[in-house]
Amino acid sequence: MELSSSLLGTLIILAMCSSCAGTSVSLELPGSSSSQFPDGFLFGTASSSYQFEGAILEDGKGLSNWDTFTHGTGNILDGSNGDIAVDHYHLYQEDIDLMENLGTNSFRFSISWARILPKGRFGNLNMAGIDHYSKVIDALLAKGIQPFAALTHYDVPQELEERYGAWLSPKIRKDFEYYADICFKYFGNRVKYWATFNEPNVMAIRGYRSGIYPPSRCSGSFGNCTKGNSIKDPLVAAHNMILSHAAAVNIYRNVYQKEQGGSIGIIMNSIWYEPYSNSAEDKLAAERAQSFFLNWFLDPILHGSYPKEMRHVLGSLLPEFSKEDLKKMRRGLDFIGINHYTSFYSKDCIYSKCKSGAPGVSRAEGLALRTPIRDGIYIGEPTAVDWIYVYPQGMENVVTFIKDRCNNTPMFISENGLGIVEKPSSSITDFLNDVKRVEYMSTYLESLANATRKGADVRGYFAWSLLDNFEWLDGYTVRFGLHHVDFATLKRTPRLSADWYKEYIFNHKRHASSA
Repeated sequence: MELSSSLLGTLIILAMCSSCAGTSVSLELPGSSSSQFPDGFLFGTASSSYQFEGAILEDGKGLSNWDTFTHGTGNILDGSNGDIAVDHYHLYQEDIDLMENLGTNSFRFSISWARILPKGRFGNLNMAGIDHYSKVIDALLAKGIQPFAALTHYDVPQELEERYGAWLSPKIRKDFEYYADICFKYFGNRVKYWATFNEPNVMAIRGYRSGIYPPSRCSGSFGNCTKGNSIKDPLVAAHNMILSHAAAVNIYRNVYQKEQGGSIGIIMNSIWYEPYSNSAEDKLAAERAQSFFLNWFLDPILHGSYPKEMRHVLGSLLPEFSKEDLKKMRRGLDFIGINHYTSFYSKDCIYSKCKSGAPGVSRAEGLALRTPIRDGIYIGEPTAVDWIYVYPQGMENVVTFIKDRCNNTPMFISENGLGIVEKPSSSITDFLNDVKRVEYMSTYLESLANATRKGADVRGYFAWSLLDNFEWLDGYTVRFGLHHVDFATLKRTPRLSADWYKEYIFNHKRHASSA
């Protein structure tokens, strides 16, 4: 939806006011009342251990693959790393107070595998790590905030990478099961929402095809790496992730779920693909694009096989599931987490000629060109983040797609937000009055509400992110936080978007209580 001229004028006035952030302001958008979501809906913010915690080797933590990768020359845009990040490890209570002020009732975070098991199952359990997360969980619950925990958010103990190649080896399934068991044992009496992975599709593609994430494996035209096979490695890594998910789900169902009463799922990066044209070929290309990105993981977990589009294009390159694998995979999942930010067009490259090396055009990617531009016009407004195009209807579309394909399995929007890049000339007013983020969140939430009105079983929304933080390859140059962080002092300051989200949640609670 578009902002009304009166509201847009109000936001412009607010953006000119340096004292607005942190004050109570009326920012509810016409037609976007949060009352459109059901009672018990989770409104939260999201984070990850590497991007937030810092405390790189404190209290017995071991090195992760991202600790090692960010200390390599030239890997991160600004040469930074997550050694300190936003020091959430020490400042978690202050951050939980910020959540309480927002009125959120859930917090999505990830547990650092290397903080719990510095050397995987080849070393000792680090009880200091257990104690830390227990304190965080207790502090959340004391404020009425439900912990929503991911077992891994891109990170893995470096020990496992060095011992056997981490996700390229079936040995990691045993390690992941062992780690998951420990987390369920120590935290499951208080954590009711578990995600096995955050964005395994991104892990497989960026770690093993383009090589821009650790372990930096790629080949040929896909990237500039010293090792790897960009065709085979992503498929092998994904296969082991899927079976590791199944191992964790099985142990949770068999040992813990009945007593603890929680649920377990997986979080996927979810892009909406619009056909480039109305041709049958481009419509099929959009379907292939989804199958090679999203269904790649969800189909095996929910339906027991890789998508037919992948089987048709890749054939024997795809790993096979054994009868024992399929038996384990029947336990599926309880929910699907959807990280959705952006949309693209998809154009056929089977029957049409596509430029070599362009995104999506290879056989490994499904022979479907990914582009944000058609006839010289962007699919949505470009932003400071080069992969985010503002296309709110993509939210409704991708949720509806998953609803229909996955039998309306319960869903959470586990990430959604807008990044901004601050210019050296920016003032504190510019830092705090993030009008574009307010507009982005409001329109995407309205699109999500459309999907729920049409029957999608969506049970929560998590804004990325509570704070500015370490944004992977971009380091600290891109900011997604509802709260500005001064990275020199670590001072947190609420932005306009924090005030808007606070009122949005307040309106939801008000409508829910009066219903």
